[in-house]
Amino acid sequence: MWSSLKKPYSLIAVLGLLCPFFGSAQDSLRISLPEAEARFLKSNLTVLTAKYDIPIASALVMQAKLYPNPNLQVTGGLYNPDLKKFPDVSNQTGQYTFDVQQLIILAGKRAKQVKMATLNMDMAQNRFYDLLRNLKYALHSDFYQIYTGLEAIKAYDAQIATLQSLVEQYKALEQKGVVTGKDRIRIQSLLYGLQSSRQQVQQDITDAQSDLQLLLHGNGTFFVPVPELDKWKAISVSSLPLQSLVDSAYNNRFDLKLAQTNVRYSEQNLALQKAMAVPDLTLGAQFDKRGSYVNNANFLTLAIDLPFFNRNQGNIKAAKLGVEQDKMRADIQKESVENDVMKAYAQALNAEKTLQQIDGSYLANYQEITAKMLENFQKKNISLLELTDFLDSYKESILQMNQLTTNRFLAVETLSYAVGTPLFNL
Repeated sequence: MWSSLKKPYSLIAVLGLLCPFFGSAQDSLRISLPEAEARFLKSNLTVLTAKYDIPIASALVMQAKLYPNPNLQVTGGLYNPDLKKFPDVSNQTGQYTFDVQQLIILAGKRAKQVKMATLNMDMAQNRFYDLLRNLKYALHSDFYQIYTGLEAIKAYDAQIATLQSLVEQYKALEQKGVVTGKDRIRIQSLLYGLQSSRQQVQQDITDAQSDLQLLLHGNGTFFVPVPELDKWKAISVSSLPLQSLVDSAYNNRFDLKLAQTNVRYSEQNLALQKAMAVPDLTLGAQFDKRGSYVNNANFLTLAIDLPFFNRNQGNIKAAKLGVEQDKMRADIQKESVENDVMKAYAQALNAEKTLQQIDGSYLANYQEITAKMLENFQKKNISLLELTDFLDSYKESILQMNQLTTNRFLAVETLSYAVGTPLFNL
């Protein structure tokens, strides 16, 4: 079934296929999946932008560890009415005060804020790696869709060339009165149908190519995927136990880790809100030159809010509800992960089984088979109806085989995406 996909594109064939899609101004680049991933990580602007979220969150952890700054207040006499002196801050007659205060955070609020900032950094990392998972899945999907589409285009072009030649022959024979216009129209109709199908495949390639160029930051390049088909032959989804895949997803799905970290963040926020009910202490020292009960007076000051009315009740209640809400969201996400894996596993098994039951080797021998059919047609061993039925059936076979092959590629990639890690070394 893989025999029709063995031969890589020759450079000439590739260049011939590029012109209808993006014009001759673009360069073509044959690229393997590992090469595409390396380029993606190096040059994708979305990834490069999202990377900043992690050091930004790390900087906020550093900020949370800092202590409040002390406060210094200096007051001096602006005008002495007795001496008519402006200003008067002299030691002999003037007045000035120095007041230093330091906020002392109680109930471990600072430590709790550091833990919340650390959890926020963990969430930034989880979001980043989940973004990578989604973008890599899009990259892999576009890669294989372009590959199977170009393979289908090659098969279409061979059949279209055959039909175009046959149409020209029938036009000549029709002018000589050897055949009727009905026969020529029948072949021409089949040709138009084939060209229409080719155009749809071409449009799908164009769409996927556009997405791939955006992912790889290469708008001036037409990427020609070169998958490692020998490795695909060895893939067996049925050899993977479903439960092990589910367990692996628990450990590798960063969207699930993000939901679980959200729970810990909410729990830490609840602890912080309870601590916020305890007022902080302000400790200070004051020097007053001559404005107090004695000259050069020194004072120690202590200040604390009295929690008679505001004990942070509303924020504590909201934080408690937030914990319960995030726990439910984490449970929902866990169920979603399980469902994703089971669904993707069933689809991958079905795609693998279906493709294994089909022998696609005859598609690779199309020219030989077609030549024999044309020879038999010319010898009048088969009728025009039989010939066109063969060509029409072959067109449908191309479509079906291409779709089954694409389904196989995408089903395995979807399973890896659902588990959160590559299952096969491709």
